[in-house]
Amino acid sequence: MNVLQAEHLTKTYGVKTLFQDISFSISERQRVGLIGINGTGKSSLLRVLAGMESPDSGKVTHPNGFRIAYLDQAPEFTDEVKVLEYIFEGEHPVMQAIREYESALSLLADDPGSEQKQARLFKAQQRMDATNAWEADTQAKTILSRLGVGEFHKPVRELSGGQKKRVALAAALIHPADLLILDEPTNHIDNETAEWLEGQLTKYRGALLLVTHDRYFLDRVTTRILELNRGNIFPYEGNYAVYLEKKAEREEMQAASEDKRRNLLRRELEWLRRGAQARSTKQKARIQRAEELQNQKPDAIGKAMEMNVTASRLGKKVLELDAVTKTYGEHVLIRNFSYLIQPGARIGIIGPNGSGKTTLLKLLSGQAEPDSGLIETGVTVRMAYYTQENEELDPNKRVLEYIREAAETIKLEDGFTVTASQMLERFMFPQEQQWTYIGKLSGGEKRRLYLLRTLMGEPNVLLLDEPTNDLDIQTLTILEDYLENFPGAVISVSHDRYFLDRVADKLLAFEGDGVIRQFLGSYSDYLDERREETQQSSDKRHAEAGHAPAAASSATGRASGASEEPTAPPAPRQRKLSYKEQKEWEEIEERIARLEEESAKISEELAASGSDSARVQELFGQQRAKEAELDGAMSRWAELSELVEAIERDKR
Repeated sequence: MNVLQAEHLTKTYGVKTLFQDISFSISERQRVGLIGINGTGKSSLLRVLAGMESPDSGKVTHPNGFRIAYLDQAPEFTDEVKVLEYIFEGEHPVMQAIREYESALSLLADDPGSEQKQARLFKAQQRMDATNAWEADTQAKTILSRLGVGEFHKPVRELSGGQKKRVALAAALIHPADLLILDEPTNHIDNETAEWLEGQLTKYRGALLLVTHDRYFLDRVTTRILELNRGNIFPYEGNYAVYLEKKAEREEMQAASEDKRRNLLRRELEWLRRGAQARSTKQKARIQRAEELQNQKPDAIGKAMEMNVTASRLGKKVLELDAVTKTYGEHVLIRNFSYLIQPGARIGIIGPNGSGKTTLLKLLSGQAEPDSGLIETGVTVRMAYYTQENEELDPNKRVLEYIREAAETIKLEDGFTVTASQMLERFMFPQEQQWTYIGKLSGGEKRRLYLLRTLMGEPNVLLLDEPTNDLDIQTLTILEDYLENFPGAVISVSHDRYFLDRVADKLLAFEGDGVIRQFLGSYSDYLDERREETQQSSDKRHAEAGHAPAAASSATGRASGASEEPTAPPAPRQRKLSYKEQKEWEEIEERIARLEEESAKISEELAASGSDSARVQELFGQQRAKEAELDGAMSRWAELSELVEAIERDKR
């Protein structure tokens, strides 16, 4: 059953069309990821679906009594609202009961002896019982604590920007809803919290629609992808990994169609240039057809963006920290830390929010001074620092002017130069958008522009503070490719696990009380080691308490009450193939050979059908089905082979 139906939606922003005549549906308990580059209208589409904005045309329908919970990318709060008050806003009976209970509890705390206030609290407790609201109240406080918000009665305006986003996320999670819409829920939360959120969303009872740049998160949570591209919507059944595979197939078919269009156009133009004799009506039809072919614009096909720019020369010495300590009030962020950063280093900085990651970058950049210890910077270091917050972008300045202020051109490794305009194109700012005023860009487009400005100065040391926040997946891929070939040193603070796995081979992990752990390996390697350490620590505590580890205790439990003389296990019954298995074993190798031949034949037909898009699509489907059949046959051959080998061993 569909919980939401979008029909023929169109939305424009000024002269720009964000999406046009798009239709799709979301069914019960479906997990949908919405992706697309910044500025394509993802947030606008979410707001239309949530009823926060109206489409220019089209409609959104859903069943009666339908409820939506919505997390805005930049949530807004009234001046005096407190954390719990915001969490429990809304007209749902459970929310009303909890609001009344929290209010009565707060009033009684101010005047414990008041019989009137005691009576009000008792009445509120009865209402909590009647609406089964106790679980929701406990869950809300648990979620807030897990998200790092512990002061429930504090005014929201006194929280940091990241804490405000987490309060809004908690509110979206706790409100009963048929559809939960989340716009960048992983922004401003650390890696461990992102993993916790994955678990929460996989258990969520309603349907889910989310926008996120976290590819691991997208892959593990979603079961369907909607791609917003050039005003159109493209659905893909499956998670992010399936989307990448299906999109590659779609782009191959688009390329085949584009080749066919160009071939037709070339023939039509040659015919017209020859001035072939024909009736005037046919000549006009030919001209019209050629013009139509010329005006057809194929969908943009994703291509690898080469970002192999040069960096200024970097000497042997980059940055060296010697016994550095930094405190914030009474809180020690960094304690007696020494480290040598070498040329070509790829370092990821991880840890909980507020642990000191950004402070370390500020120390490295010279924007902050250590309380004790020394930081030495090499004389050839040319540093660029990409901060969490955009520098103040002049809304009245044009995109190209802003980039030209950093550099008119930059050099590539092959000796060629690239202009500021060409670099903007590589960062998905087409020429027609380069004269747009910055004030008209979306938040994500401004982040992308700021990132390019940071890279334009040809630095040899990059400091990146949460570069994945508010950037789309395509921009992140471009950045990751750039960093992979960047000849200098890169130090990144990030909560994006996929990004860290791609760009860092060493980690500095903030583990509390000013301790920074040095780890050689990827972020996934680090997580595996932490889990192993946690398990070993748990086993050790069990052993010290006189308990066996979980795996051993079950075995011990099974053995309890048994006699001291163990009974001999019964002799295993000799295994043999059934008649059906024997026949399958005799025929399976021949079947595999036949499937391989059929698959090869389809591949040959596919190669010969490049100009026939309908036939290409048909053959793609046949090839995928044949490959799946072949994979199944190979798996079955492996199972039977192991079985036959085991039987042979038994006979010996």
